[in-house]
Amino acid sequence: MFIFSQTNSIANHFIAEMRDVEIQKDRPRFRHNLERMGELFAFEISKKLDYQSTSLTTPLGTSTTSLISQPIVLAAVLRAALPLYQGLLRFFDQAESAFIGAYRSPHREDHSFEIIRDYAVSPSLDDKVLIVIDPMLATGQSILAAYEALSAYGKPASVHLVSIIASAAGVAFIQANLPSSHLWIGALDQELNYKSYIIPGLGDAGDLAFGAKI
Repeated sequence: MFIFSQTNSIANHFIAEMRDVEIQKDRPRFRHNLERMGELFAFEISKKLDYQSTSLTTPLGTSTTSLISQPIVLAAVLRAALPLYQGLLRFFDQAESAFIGAYRSPHREDHSFEIIRDYAVSPSLDDKVLIVIDPMLATGQSILAAYEALSAYGKPASVHLVSIIASAAGVAFIQANLPSSHLWIGALDQELNYKSYIIPGLGDAGDLAFGAKI
């Protein structure tokens, strides 16, 4: 598990702005910070991929370098993940894309809920690097539902899960149910409230990026 906030970097500034209730009022800025975090995640993930030596011709000769040798699929959990996905796609610009609709049902009287899956589209995942993107990892149920929906499209070589803010309970849930996955997190918060929202968290990432839903 990689957690940006455990090491001082510019990521701290982007996450702080996304958490700040005053700065959150600037919707384009919130989306831009999600995109910038996506770029940082892509850079860190790239260090863990497989590479192969490649020769190329320059105007003045020949150069040898190591390039990523694995095909990548970026899977965005709609709608909140779209700006974060765009940041990853900007760096992994040759990646294929998958999109999953997975979201909470309205809370019941006892504050419980279920995960609704109503959309899934994906290329083949066989032997590819699958990166599942969801900005908030609260209970972990949405990401698990997204992964289960994607499992119909093949068996990836590796699975990476990307979130800006995660709860300790959500991380434990993912580690128990997807033990072979790699977790990439901006910051880890310890609490969930009675509605399973992350505390202190940052609120509803989808609403902050695109406007409140009705």
